[in-house]
Amino acid sequence: MKNTIYILIVLFTVIACSTSQKTADNTTIKQNVAVNDTVRIANDSLEYEVIIIDNGFSTWLLSRAYPRNYHSQTYLENKNIQYVNEWNNRVLQPQRFSPNLYEMTINYNSTINYGYEVNYLIYNYMIYFQNTYKQKLWGYVPSR
Repeated sequence: MKNTIYILIVLFTVIACSTSQKTADNTTIKQNVAVNDTVRIANDSLEYEVIIIDNGFSTWLLSRAYPRNYHSQTYLENKNIQYVNEWNNRVLQPQRFSPNLYEMTINYNSTINYGYEVNYLIYNYMIYFQNTYKQKLWGYVPSR
């Protein structure tokens, strides 16, 4: 569990390292789901790659998450900003929140258009994380 969260945070940091202001709407996004429950998203034009490794996430995503295009990209971006801000607050308070869950800050840049797929997967991972580890980052957390 500790390594999973650490890897996820490192990957979110990779997203934030992109300094490009290009949009991902007209570019190809590759997504692979491997047998070991790894979700990979890559976009060469924005120079980012996200890899989510968490046992059960792919199954949860396919069986319990809302389908793609249920929420708008703007909705997902706004939720991700709230979740990431609270995540980062918890990283800075290791005496109050488990450092095993919140190891590193996430540098999610709200001025970069990561595209729908990236925001969809980040949002759903945050929902999965909150439901699986009994955490509440911000507002209402759907049990779905």
